[in-house]
Parts: sequence; C-alpha cells; structure tokens
Amino acid sequence: MVYITGDIHGDLSRLSPDKLKFMKTHDTLIICGDFGFIWDDSKNEDKILRNLGKRKYNICFVDGTHENFDILNKFPAEDFCEGKARNITGNLYHLMRGQIYTIEGMKVFTMGGGELPESEFRHEDEDTEHPELPTKEELLAAINRLEQVNFDVDLIITHEPPSKTREFLLMQKYEQFSVTALNAFLDELAVQCKYKKWFFGSMHTDKFISANQIAVFRNFINARTGMKV
Repeated sequence: MVYITGDIHGDLSRLSPDKLKFMKTHDTLIICGDFGFIWDDSKNEDKILRNLGKRKYNICFVDGTHENFDILNKFPAEDFCEGKARNITGNLYHLMRGQIYTIEGMKVFTMGGGELPESEFRHEDEDTEHPELPTKEELLAAINRLEQVNFDVDLIITHEPPSKTREFLLMQKYEQFSVTALNAFLDELAVQCKYKKWFFGSMHTDKFISANQIAVFRNFINARTGMKV
C-alpha cells in the first residue's frame, strides 16, 4: 500500500513506530515536503536517518521549502521505481522534481519545492539562487516526461497546491500572491493532467478540497482510496 502524510519538519514523533503500525513490509509512505531531517549533517542526524532507512517499508519525501539543499543535493540520483530518486540510506528516498514513478502499479508524478513565506524573504539581488524553487530546466523536463504518458497519471504529489486551491484555503484573491514559474506550472498541470488524487502539504492543514485534491498535514491517507487511516 501507498500512504501519504504532510510536512514533518524534523519531528521524529510523527514517524514513531507506534504511529505507523499500519505500515507493512514493502509499503511506501510519501511525505509532501519539508522532511526536515537533512539539515545540519550532524552525527545525531545521521543516526536518525539510518534508523529511518532500516524500517521494513519505504519512507519517501518530496522536497519542500525548508530543506538544506546543499546537503540534500549531494546524494546521488539512482534508479527507483522507473524514475530517478536520491537514496538517502536504506529504504529512505528523496523523490525528485518532475519524476514519474511506478509504485504499487500506480503512476506517481512528483514536484517538490515551493516559495518561501513572505516573512522569510530576504532582500537580495535578482542573481541570488533560490534552490527551494524548481528551475526552468526541471519544469521543462517534467513536461517532457508527462508528455510521454499523455499527461495521464494516478497520483500527483507536490509540496505546493495549484493557485486556485491555495486561494480557496486562504480565502484570499489569487492576485494577492506573487506568481512564480512553479505557480504557473501547477495551474497548467491542474488543467492539462488527468489524475485520480493530488496531495500537497505546504498549507499545514488536513482538508479534502474535492474528490481528487487533498491537503494533508498530520493525517495518514491511503493514496489509492483517499481515506484517512
């Protein structure tokens, strides 16, 4: 089975064996961004990662906005479920931007990254890199992969939601948000792509937006049925 949950932010209690009793051997848990355990490259952090990687099931995550990308991007990409993923250790994987995986017979499209909250913006020049945002090359590569499957997948896993969904959750006009290439990509994805379920974590809420869009935070959701565990 494949299960989905929201941002972890390095909170180990969220992944305690007691809370994940429902997970069986070879199951997969996907975290919708802000994993948070790859942060300071300390011995304690390495111990946590190795223990997570020793679980009998896969723990996978897309990147969010609060990641140490300098460390995360050093892990080499390797083949994983017909796509490319970074193997952190054992059964612990980073699902990379714009990849399409086949997991438990489902085609799973992933797009991590997102815009930092306005309160965290630094006043920097235009040449400053923002690794939390997907690059144009990553977005174009994602489109090419989606074209190969006729824009037809079972699951979409992102950190951010489409703009209209974000507007609905915040009850604010779309025009009030700054628009990035990622926003435009996700909005177009919502129109062009066929999918059964779309899960995202950045809004830090558990809410069924519609039959096929689900905001997830602390809940654990069965990816195939959309039901809370």
